[in-house]
Amino acid sequence: MQNLRLVFAGTPAAAVPSLERLAKTGHTLVGVVTRPPAPLGRKRILTPSPVAEAADRLGIPVIAASRLDADATAAIEALRPDLGVIVAYGGLVREPLLSAPRHGWINLHFSLLPAWRGAAPVQHALMAGDTVTGASVFQLVPQLDAGDVFATVSHPIDEADTAEDLLAALAASGADLVAEVVDAIAAGTAHAEPQTGDPSLAPKLTIDDARLDWRRPAHEVRSRFRGVTPEPGAWTTIGDDRLKVLDLAEAAPSDVPALEPGGIALAGGRLLIGTGTAPLELRRVQPAGRTAMDAADWWRGAARAAAVVR
Repeated sequence: MQNLRLVFAGTPAAAVPSLERLAKTGHTLVGVVTRPPAPLGRKRILTPSPVAEAADRLGIPVIAASRLDADATAAIEALRPDLGVIVAYGGLVREPLLSAPRHGWINLHFSLLPAWRGAAPVQHALMAGDTVTGASVFQLVPQLDAGDVFATVSHPIDEADTAEDLLAALAASGADLVAEVVDAIAAGTAHAEPQTGDPSLAPKLTIDDARLDWRRPAHEVRSRFRGVTPEPGAWTTIGDDRLKVLDLAEAAPSDVPALEPGGIALAGGRLLIGTGTAPLELRRVQPAGRTAMDAADWWRGAARAAAVVR
């Protein structure tokens, strides 16, 4: 098996397991491409990406690039990579960079392609009520997530999973998948198959996508909550104020009152909120300008003057 010179492109925490796994192979990581430091927190402190921090720990040179332009392309080409590996970098790889490595680029995508092509596959799978998802490693091509697939791994979706939970699980299993495909490419045994079936799209979510519509059936409201948690973050309004919804669960069937969509009631110490079908239990919220708190405690306070959320 050849020792490949690898360049890795990724930015968020979900890409770190793949980088760490590749560092344990017999291949050489010649460089890591990641987005530049971003302002985080209330003080807006410039903070390196999780991938940049991991690369620093591993002693791998970092190329910070907000997009893969001519300068980034020249820096990557100077590394003479045999293969590029990209996991949630946050930018497009175009020619001539796409063809610069001898074996091109492979991409770890967090869905079973061609399902959920795009920037937010995990979120859309949850919002759609899917019960199974997975990860795919495919050959990067100019078209969005359309390349031939080397390997996949399936993963059942638990009813309690949020996007954060599911992404962490797929990042772990996907890291092993990436390493297996890299080894197969190095050994000359890799084989990719064209995608089959009708594609579905998973564009990046906006804050408007995260608003909960209590008129929808309970399972749809909860599916959306799970898909937008923690980012962009589920929310609703009460009066003129926005309310972040941090924990929303199915209500136990005993002693559940009938509620109109958006109607709120305390029952047995639980705060229930009506939907288009059965009520859900609102467990934790964050009112505008305040810290997170128990939903029932919030309701016992000033919020009780408004009887309905929208």
